[in-house]
Amino acid sequence: MAEDQVYDEGERSEGLVILLRALAARIDALKADQDLLSAGPELLKLMGDVRSELFHHEVRSTYDTPQVVESRRVVEEAKEQVDHLNLPGDNGFEIEDLEETPPWLE
Repeated sequence: MAEDQVYDEGERSEGLVILLRALAARIDALKADQDLLSAGPELLKLMGDVRSELFHHEVRSTYDTPQVVESRRVVEEAKEQVDHLNLPGDNGFEIEDLEETPPWLE
């Protein structure tokens, strides 16, 4: 099974806020118009980093929370254990062999 994407709301959101503030601070620090224009490549890189994190922030709902990933792991583990059990049907016992109405429902 492929590794699940996990979104850690706290850590990743904090990183995005830091990137946004760094971009704003850098733009603010470039007071002269000429300085601002000559910093184009640097600002493009910063904006690319911010854009990437903003994208992840926007699609985080498609990612699983750590709790969902753990729940999925537990379910998969339980399914694997069931697959290894020697259940009726494995020894020639078929569902049709059961009474139509189980005794506990009578």
